[in-house]
Amino acid sequence: MIKKLSKHGNSLALVIDRPILELLGIDEGTSLDVSTDGQALVIAPVQSKRRKKRFEQALESTNKRYGKALKRLAE
Repeated sequence: MIKKLSKHGNSLALVIDRPILELLGIDEGTSLDVSTDGQALVIAPVQSKRRKKRFEQALESTNKRYGKALKRLAE
C-alpha cells in the first residue's frame, strides 16, 4: 500500500486505513512507538508492561517444561 502524507497544521500526518487499525487493535487512545532503523519508519502499538511480564512468564514456564526437548530439537 502506498500512502502520501497530508498537511495537518504545521506538521504532516499519515492517515492509516481502518482495516489496518482493526487488525492491530489500534484506536485513538492507543499509544504508539515511533522509531526508525535509519531507512524505514516503524510504528507499533506500545506493549504494556503487564503484557510483557505475562509473555516472559509464559516463556520461562515453557523453557522449564520443554527446555531439554527444545535443545535436542535444535541440535
